[in-house]
Amino acid sequence: MRWMMPFIAACCLLATAEIVSADSCFRCHGASGQTAHTVFACTFCHVSDGRLLTAPDGSSQRAAGCVSCHPGRDRIFDQAMTTRLAEQRFVQRSYARMDSNFFNKNCMSCHITSCSDCHGSFKTPTKPAVGTCQNCHRGYYTGWDYAGRAPREDNMRYQRGRSDKGETWLKMLPDAHYRAGMTCGDCHGMSSLMEGGKSSKNCLDCHRPDPKVIEHSIAAHMEKLECYSCHSGWAPQEYGTFYLRFRDLNLKEDFDLKPGPSLEYLRSAYLKLQDAPPLGINSSGRVSPIRPQFIAYYTDIQRARNKGPENTLLAAEWRAFFPHTIQRGTVTCEGCHDNPRRFLLEPVSQRIYQTAKDGLGLESFWLQKGQRVVNGDFLPLWRYQKMSSKTPAYTKAYLQKWKSFLNHVEPSSRP
Repeated sequence: MRWMMPFIAACCLLATAEIVSADSCFRCHGASGQTAHTVFACTFCHVSDGRLLTAPDGSSQRAAGCVSCHPGRDRIFDQAMTTRLAEQRFVQRSYARMDSNFFNKNCMSCHITSCSDCHGSFKTPTKPAVGTCQNCHRGYYTGWDYAGRAPREDNMRYQRGRSDKGETWLKMLPDAHYRAGMTCGDCHGMSSLMEGGKSSKNCLDCHRPDPKVIEHSIAAHMEKLECYSCHSGWAPQEYGTFYLRFRDLNLKEDFDLKPGPSLEYLRSAYLKLQDAPPLGINSSGRVSPIRPQFIAYYTDIQRARNKGPENTLLAAEWRAFFPHTIQRGTVTCEGCHDNPRRFLLEPVSQRIYQTAKDGLGLESFWLQKGQRVVNGDFLPLWRYQKMSSKTPAYTKAYLQKWKSFLNHVEPSSRP
């Protein structure tokens, strides 16, 4: 006990002093070598308003040790990457109707709790690399696609090949910007993220559409379409997201599915695609790629032969999004015109998947009926019919496009 009071006094002195020799701290904590932060005394970051900060970069203390040099950066803790409000709200109107604790069981793995989550060790901070962002922006969420990764099927039979942190992927064509060596931070600056924005740059900040390109010469394209509606090479799409809840964990052995974060649940999908995504209207009123996020189903498996309701449809929601799979080329005219399925206007004559007969509560995944876009809308039928009419202007552009292909045919072999 005789050493207790001197020890407490020493700690208080460390917590309130403006300058304390780093050597005093390193006696217990060890030196980390020369870094961007070692030019400062330890108390410069670890003391604020007379308080000792054990986690100076943590959200619980609003990164008080960081904001003295990086003012305003704590606002990131009020934004989507930390709060995940959109995901929480979706769960509340879907899976939480069946399990009030669903979010905590299945969705807590990806959210920011400190500056170090993106910038590495507090002692040796770095700018986030693409791989750092993909620690959370992975799987079905935008980010993996930038590096040419698409999620595999959930059955363990397909969990093979290259993996990262237990996640395997299909190797797809990466984004043109990724191939050029650009990182996420080149377009997603910290200033925009702090304000809740998705990007600090748009396409036209760096690119000027060439009017000699046939598609660029059509006024309706330039006025009504997002650039990435045409220039996205592909996008992962998941049609039917199934969560199976097991009251008896022994029953999970009958399902050869990839384990998830919750012992109580397994996840599967009806269908996964990696082609050009459907198109709809985003919140800016422009034509944009859309995809299911999510068409959510729930099954409570209480016994080996489950007699309860299976595949209960809880939500059928789509989201306008920006696939990070940009390519120089685009789809041909038929990729949009005369392609009703791409606008969720699939006629019965083209229907392959009989989802209603399969007990899934929807006539078709590619039919607008019974579904909605949460941050925009589907393209109205009248508008699709208007854009697909064979006007003289359309016919002229169509012929010009195919002539351009014929003029660029490479020889089958070199002389």
